[in-house]
Amino acid sequence: MNITWALLMMALGGVGVQHPAHEADVAAALQSAMNPTITAQHTANPDASQNTAGGNAATPSPGASPGTEATPGTTAEAADSAIHADPQPDAPKVKGIYVTAYSAGGSRMTTLLDLLDKTELNSMVIDIKDDAGYITYKTDNPELQKLGHPQPFIGDISQLMARLKKHEVYPIARIVVFKDSVLAKKKPELSFVNANGSVWTNKGGDSFVNPYNQEVWKYNVDIAKEAVKLGFKEIQFDYVRFPEGFEKRAESLKYTKSDRPRVEIISDFVKYAKAELGPLGVRVSVDIFGYAASVPAAEGIGQDFVKISKNVDVISPMVYPSHYSTGWFDVKDPDKNPYATIKGSMVDTHKKLNPLGSYKPIIRPWIQDFTASWLGSGHYVKYGKQQVEDQIRALKEKNVDEFLLWNANNRYTAGVDYEK
Repeated sequence: MNITWALLMMALGGVGVQHPAHEADVAAALQSAMNPTITAQHTANPDASQNTAGGNAATPSPGASPGTEATPGTTAEAADSAIHADPQPDAPKVKGIYVTAYSAGGSRMTTLLDLLDKTELNSMVIDIKDDAGYITYKTDNPELQKLGHPQPFIGDISQLMARLKKHEVYPIARIVVFKDSVLAKKKPELSFVNANGSVWTNKGGDSFVNPYNQEVWKYNVDIAKEAVKLGFKEIQFDYVRFPEGFEKRAESLKYTKSDRPRVEIISDFVKYAKAELGPLGVRVSVDIFGYAASVPAAEGIGQDFVKISKNVDVISPMVYPSHYSTGWFDVKDPDKNPYATIKGSMVDTHKKLNPLGSYKPIIRPWIQDFTASWLGSGHYVKYGKQQVEDQIRALKEKNVDEFLLWNANNRYTAGVDYEK
């Protein structure tokens, strides 16, 4: 098992990275992963990127200025007692696909609905706030207009929801939380600022907003609340973390700070979101990097696998075989053996989460329906019917009967038996 590689992938994050990251990004993440601040607690990276799917403290009150602190409201503290009951006990066993806002608002939606009509698939995870931070439909909410930059990627959101209902699709709204270039540029005081006053960006040119700031919390939960009003049954939060390698720059950037550990800040955001959304009858889920079930914590980005899992209804580890390196689960090339890789990842996931008892969430992994050619000749195979079915079979054998398929282009393999 290559722990350094695992920590590298955790630092990079993303519901998946369907092509190599920029070399500078990889170098920075590897440097961070080689010297992480590690605790004995179990952490993960709940992320998704536009390329692949798609991780309370003393925090500022909504509207607080940088440099001020406030303790979380009682809603965050109350989440522990509210988590036991599923807000949707009659929900179906979810077998879903990822759908970009462009697909949801365009001609491809007809093809995707036809796929669900003709197969056992029954759910769509749709971008409502995307990786750049754009709200993907026009909203009349003045607060969301003020902080966000709504775009008509989905031209008529009400019409979309009506189509989903007609086709009996279980709708899940994906909201990318702390990776948000739009909000960072609009309100630098809610982001991380360099000494020269400019907003910090990673090597890919993306900015993050500050998880310490509760105004950021409220903004994302307000988007989620509007999604509930539109008819979404579940809110899936992504990029629930600090930027990759944050511990290397924590002292050099200007931002609202707290002495509380970053893992507490992140887990308290999840508690807050759950407490705010649970009473609305909507499920809360979080994307978690698959390695999180198998390696120690990465304190730098504030991810604790167990703490986050305890406070959601659904946890979605991203267990793409292509993201595991040589030797994981005793497999030479994990991408070429999806069955063994998925089975091993689920053994580790159950082992981590079983101690939660009644707090253990539904496990609904993201699995791979794309070809990882960037791994190089001899280390990957073209993914098709057999590879997708092998992953589903491995999940089923480990008593996991829900899953989400990831393909960045929303082109899913034909002829798959999703009941395998």
